[in-house]
Amino acid sequence: MTLMAPGTELDGFLVEDCVHAGGMAHIYRVRYAAAGREPPFPLAMKVPRMAGSDGTETIVGFEVEHQMLQVLAGPHVPRFVAAGDLARTPFLVMEYVQGRTLQAWLDEAEDRRERPAAELIARLGAAVATAAHSLHLQEAVHLDLKPGNVVIRPEGSAVLLDFGLSWHAHYPDLLAEETRLPVGSGPWMAPEQVVGMRGDPRSDIFAIGVMLYELATGELPFGEPQTRGGLRQRLWMEPVPPRALQPGVPAWLQEVILRCLEPEASRRYGSAAQLAFDLAHPEEVRVGPRGRRTRADPWRTRLWRWLKAAGLHYQPSPLPTQELASVPIVMVAVPWRDVSDATLYSLRLAVERSLGIRPGARLACVTVVDSGSGLPGAPGRNAVELHRSHLDRLRQWSAGLDLAGRQVSLHVLDAGDAAEALLAYARQNAVDLIILGAATHGLKMQRFVATLPIRVAMDAPCSVMLVKQTLPFDALAQADEDNAA
Repeated sequence: MTLMAPGTELDGFLVEDCVHAGGMAHIYRVRYAAAGREPPFPLAMKVPRMAGSDGTETIVGFEVEHQMLQVLAGPHVPRFVAAGDLARTPFLVMEYVQGRTLQAWLDEAEDRRERPAAELIARLGAAVATAAHSLHLQEAVHLDLKPGNVVIRPEGSAVLLDFGLSWHAHYPDLLAEETRLPVGSGPWMAPEQVVGMRGDPRSDIFAIGVMLYELATGELPFGEPQTRGGLRQRLWMEPVPPRALQPGVPAWLQEVILRCLEPEASRRYGSAAQLAFDLAHPEEVRVGPRGRRTRADPWRTRLWRWLKAAGLHYQPSPLPTQELASVPIVMVAVPWRDVSDATLYSLRLAVERSLGIRPGARLACVTVVDSGSGLPGAPGRNAVELHRSHLDRLRQWSAGLDLAGRQVSLHVLDAGDAAEALLAYARQNAVDLIILGAATHGLKMQRFVATLPIRVAMDAPCSVMLVKQTLPFDALAQADEDNAA
């Protein structure tokens, strides 16, 4: 289809200018043609190319994106407005997202001939991972994440674009019905996509890993393969460690990137929320040999990986929400004021039970302190000493848990309002379950006063488990009261 001139009217929309002319579609800024009718947000119209040389994938991609935009919601996807008739002039009208694409960040780094700082890479990556997790919670997988399809808003959040290759658990997979060939953009395609598997949310995690790799090094980890054989190399080929290309890349960032790029989906992050968590808390990343490597694998290792890939059979993944349910982020709020040993022990038992039925869960141990109040019995200690002291308490408390092979992190939050601090942490880190004591501060008026546990339970963005002191510790609690008297 030829470019539409500014001023063209199409089904009640007035074309203003073309903002993107790509190989698959043209994108225009538009507004309502009717005088006096103003949209609540800027509008963009996407018109697919319908040239005779274009394959059926263009039409199918249009149908898929139309379907996806109508069912997806939230701040990480553009809002859907209208669609044109496929038999006449197909188009999609949606929110015009203000911001810069991730490709623009890459281009700027290339022009300046310097890589973005690790903190900026982590911030951008966490924004993209958070957006992908929002999609996965809606039973959808993007399957075409790449720098040109990610817009970073001015305040730092990410919006995902171009859902023409996407997959949704509740709708027919039109692309799978149309072709058996690998579907996606070569440099960012996950190994399971190469062999025809669609619908695994960890495929999006692989694509985010490719983007992080390019931000950190300026290179693509698997190049730009043009053949199916070239694509299949990622089933066994390890990318060059980022630190071999850019020695300034921190070991924790390389650990995160290479974990995203594992050929086997089961060895990547279990969820995009867990990836976002690590990027937001780099000090909590457990760095192993993968993060410290500075050279490519020897040929023997590459041969072994090739032999292993030759016999690898990818299995269809469960529904995205079922997959995510097995890898939640569990947060336990560990109190430090007016708390008995019985309550702390009961919290530990509840955490162990919760982790026991969630094999891929990540645990975040959180305590909230007010640096202005000092430590009980030790007034006048500064904020740094207070933080270290409570971090040590958390470490001692968590030492009693069976955490073999699990990821655990410890966080001390400084805030005057403990309930609001816990809620903000849960929202920012996509926590799936909050565990806290039902009577953390020993108040007898729980049913009449909005205590901390009640406030958290009322406003939490996820499930909350309130833990009561277990019966065997009644005597211990009485002893505590006697000692206080």
